[in-house]
Amino acid sequence: MAITRFGHLDDFTQKNNKVGIGTSTPQEKMEVIGGTRSGDLRVTGIATLTSAGGFIEKHIQYVEDQVIIDAGDSGTLSGEIVVGSGQTITVGTAATTSQGTVDALKVYDMFQPPSGGTNQRPPAKTGALFYNFDFKTIEFFDGDSWRQVDNTTRRGRGVIGGGYVAPVRVSDIEFVEIMTLGNALSFGDLIQITAQPGPAADSTRGLFCGGMLASGNTNVIQYITIASSGNGIDFGDLTRGTNAPGALSSSTRCVTAGGSTPSASNVIDYFEIQTLGNALDFGDMTSTTAGGGGIPSPIRGVFSGGYSGDRTRIDFITISSKGNATRFGELSQGRGGSSTGGNSVRGITACGDGGGHKNTIDYITIASEGNAIDFGDTTQTHTEQMGSSCNSVRMLIAGGNSPGQQPMNDIDYITIATTGNGQDFGNLSRARRGPSSLSDSHGGLGGF
Repeated sequence: MAITRFGHLDDFTQKNNKVGIGTSTPQEKMEVIGGTRSGDLRVTGIATLTSAGGFIEKHIQYVEDQVIIDAGDSGTLSGEIVVGSGQTITVGTAATTSQGTVDALKVYDMFQPPSGGTNQRPPAKTGALFYNFDFKTIEFFDGDSWRQVDNTTRRGRGVIGGGYVAPVRVSDIEFVEIMTLGNALSFGDLIQITAQPGPAADSTRGLFCGGMLASGNTNVIQYITIASSGNGIDFGDLTRGTNAPGALSSSTRCVTAGGSTPSASNVIDYFEIQTLGNALDFGDMTSTTAGGGGIPSPIRGVFSGGYSGDRTRIDFITISSKGNATRFGELSQGRGGSSTGGNSVRGITACGDGGGHKNTIDYITIASEGNAIDFGDTTQTHTEQMGSSCNSVRMLIAGGNSPGQQPMNDIDYITIATTGNGQDFGNLSRARRGPSSLSDSHGGLGGF
């Protein structure tokens, strides 16, 4: 076999046991100056290339429709990894431990995050993504809890129904547009003339759960379509007749808690909003109460206050699961028949009867636990039995009982993200105690 020898002026140089290509004075075992091209370049050990770029040959990296980076002493690659349509990347733990990160990742056509039900969420780091089959939405982990990504535009309508001008119950349903100012307009009538039903809603359907008839408590659940006007329609029944239950909802599920049956109860019921039928048992609250309020977020439901039992109590549940409530903290003072609501971050409990007439407002951060903090005061002293409608910006406080035990027609509003006193919004068409209010854009629906 012929042997080709190189002179000192040729491109290939060997000097001091070092090999150079494109240089006559190599400084490394092998030093290449200028561009390189290789059909098959294998490096044993950890490569110390300054940079690597370009495309990786598909037949080298794709195995059974997967790009696998898990072999060798180092599994890192400097530059970009480009994933074709329908392909996945699997990175083994040996390839990622203490070996750096992928600087850029381009995905063509589709990216699919991990997915499953609420109880299948993986242990997460801040910024992790997950598709939740229960809520039918992408979620991200903010370092404390899973938050829903929901870009649905909602109307922002508040609906107020029922109540009484003692001793007469009323069936009127009225509505307002939350981001405007003005008086309420007629919507329709409830199928039962009731006061203090538990209110809840998703983005399309509003619910009035139980309440007090002239003849006693009812277990009937009524529903309306929020975007239209019209009368209530029968949905099904709660597990028992109850007056003034706390109620809240996520995008899919309504939960009611407590109420007078006629004595105070600790029972929690639930049902799926877009079905028709009877409620099922969810669990129990930490104490019996009636006249407590519900505060929803996309994940947690919070129940605060009440007329009986531990009146400063704040409990919470995970809406998508079942089980007993857990203690959250305490209100600043005992409150029954309060106005409650909020956005997905902050919960509000306003006014109420706590052994004296209240016009004060408390707030909590729903994702944490702890005691409520002073928010401000309403423009009027609504002692109890108000309705509340919320979107992500405002909470409305409507009707109620005056210190002189007279029904009120005032509507106040507050800006949820700030602290401060309420401002005048308008009036109900009829003064009433014990109305129930709901909206198509409250904090339990996951919007930002």
